[in-house]
Amino acid sequence: MAQTTKATRQNRTITVDFQDPSTYFQLISDGKAFVEFVLAFILSLGFQLYHKSTCNDDGSLTRHSHYARLRLGGLTIWRMQCASCKAVFTVLPHFVLRYRRMSPDVARQALMATHGGLSLEWCATICHISPMALYRLICALGQHSLVTVLVTCRLPLPAYILADEKHSKCLTERVYLPTIVSGRVVWHLGYSDAKSAVAFTESYGQFQRVALAHEPSYQVRGALTDGFDSTVSSMRTVFPKARLGFCLRHALNKLPDKLVGVSASVRQALRSKFHALLHRCRQRKSLRVVALGQRLRHFAKRINATVGEAHGERIRHWFEAKKAGWYAVLEDPKMPAMSTVLDQAHNAMDRKLFAMKGFHHPGGSQAAFLTGLAHLYNLIPYQRRALNAGKCGVEVEGGRVPTSDWILNLQILTSGGYRYAPEPPHH
Repeated sequence: MAQTTKATRQNRTITVDFQDPSTYFQLISDGKAFVEFVLAFILSLGFQLYHKSTCNDDGSLTRHSHYARLRLGGLTIWRMQCASCKAVFTVLPHFVLRYRRMSPDVARQALMATHGGLSLEWCATICHISPMALYRLICALGQHSLVTVLVTCRLPLPAYILADEKHSKCLTERVYLPTIVSGRVVWHLGYSDAKSAVAFTESYGQFQRVALAHEPSYQVRGALTDGFDSTVSSMRTVFPKARLGFCLRHALNKLPDKLVGVSASVRQALRSKFHALLHRCRQRKSLRVVALGQRLRHFAKRINATVGEAHGERIRHWFEAKKAGWYAVLEDPKMPAMSTVLDQAHNAMDRKLFAMKGFHHPGGSQAAFLTGLAHLYNLIPYQRRALNAGKCGVEVEGGRVPTSDWILNLQILTSGGYRYAPEPPHH
């Protein structure tokens, strides 16, 4: 007999903040009060439940069934059902993690230590848990798309992005992490064992597919890269209508490498002049591209006269290959000029991956683990004395988080049953 493919069940778990466990135990014995409390909490968040596609969203919710979590001492968990589309939602209280015996308080300490850069072993020692339990918790958070979580926080899909790949290692094998960043938020963090354009296209295509599912008309207007061939080719394939720019800071760092055999003092002096050249072009209000083209020609002649014709010819060819990307940066004022925030995100991830022994396992859930780390990067608040003290990356970029407690925000946003509720039009 032919085997039929089993349909994947939609995760419709909803985490509800009951303020105190005693409130939850009191409400589970009163069905009407329980439903009213859950509905009031959903309204306070401004979210909607993830009903079936055929639902008109005006069906009432009723208590459906319940079961006992034996690993949590027989804790009663209730389910609710939509009377219209018959979608069933599992109501998870705030003091319970989905499919985990670990309490949110322990998870808070362990994830904060993880975000700070401690290894799995040290986090497990401090919090009296096993390293694998923490690894699986991060992977569980990573089961939920970055785009879905960020859109639920009312962040618009980015029109201008920073794209780059992080070179890392899994055991002795070199791996690559294609990344998309906009401002202080990571929108995509992939995993690839190859640095080819095909592999990067597949990774960045995952971001595009999820984004189009949320907004079918979504288009990227501009993408800034460091000029790596595979990244540029993949960007042109995934976002054919986007203008591609090259990072100006990477250009500054690359210039001394082009002057092979020249003394360090001369290379540094030429780099300083190149920095002043780019800075003056960016300061202009009009004709920035024309000014850059003229200044590049004069600068190539200066190098020709200073360090020799061979170096001048090499720099001239480099300018010809890169100037189109620099022009794209100067032509559009909204295009980011430097990939500093992306480099900062990569450095933060690199510190975590170096300490995370679980990542260095070829059979591990690498994509889910990296996505979980990206959720932590987006939702854990900044250090206390920073400019945006007490705010997470989502808040810095203008998004809204459900509560003031970051671990509760993680539970709510990665529970699976909530979706973004569009704001009513203002008349």
